[in-house]
Amino acid sequence: MSFDPPVAAAGPETKRKRGQGVGAVYETLKHEILDLTLAPGSAVDEVKLAERFGVSRTPIREALFKLAGEGLVVTLPNRFTIVAPIDFPNLPQFFDALSLMYRVTTRLAAANRTDDELAAIRDLQQAYSKVVEARDVPAMIEVNRNFHVEIACAGKNRYYAELFTRLLDEGRRLLRLYYSSYNDTLPQIYVQEHEDMLAAIARQDIEAADRIAQAHADQIVRQIRASITEDRRLNADINL
Repeated sequence: MSFDPPVAAAGPETKRKRGQGVGAVYETLKHEILDLTLAPGSAVDEVKLAERFGVSRTPIREALFKLAGEGLVVTLPNRFTIVAPIDFPNLPQFFDALSLMYRVTTRLAAANRTDDELAAIRDLQQAYSKVVEARDVPAMIEVNRNFHVEIACAGKNRYYAELFTRLLDEGRRLLRLYYSSYNDTLPQIYVQEHEDMLAAIARQDIEAADRIAQAHADQIVRQIRASITEDRRLNADINL
């Protein structure tokens, strides 16, 4: 709770600048975490961040609070903040759960989607194609996540949708490794998998939706595993 005196004259303009400060810090740090510029497990120093962004520690703390809510930073018991580690030892379990959710949510979307939901999924796929063409990796990660979340929501099972959203959010940095393995130029065949998934959902072909989602998940997992295996230096950097 703040005990600062309520100064009405410093209202709208002060709040606008303050909000911009938090937003700028949050967006920059989020980008650097997802892009692996800030390594998993690395320390987050509020004082240095305040100096870097030219703001007080209050917007830094608010930005870190938002990032913590997304699972991107972690505050330890001693109040020391770090970039959230990637749980590599448990990746096999993560991949199993992720692959299953790809299949289940896509099947349900094929069975239960509405025309409006189909249109929303199609819009996101069109946006994904554009950011892939532009090689805009942060946008690729974000739009890909939203595409699959929209599919999950169209399936009408809130529990599956919430679980899949959590898994997709946890996997965003792994997806960075996936795109890096292609030098940020995703082969068109994998963009086509989204198109095929969309087509199966559109015609409400449940079995095809399941089959395409499984193939989609399998190739992503296979590529990430290969990337991790080949890059021993990265494994050392992230404290495996």
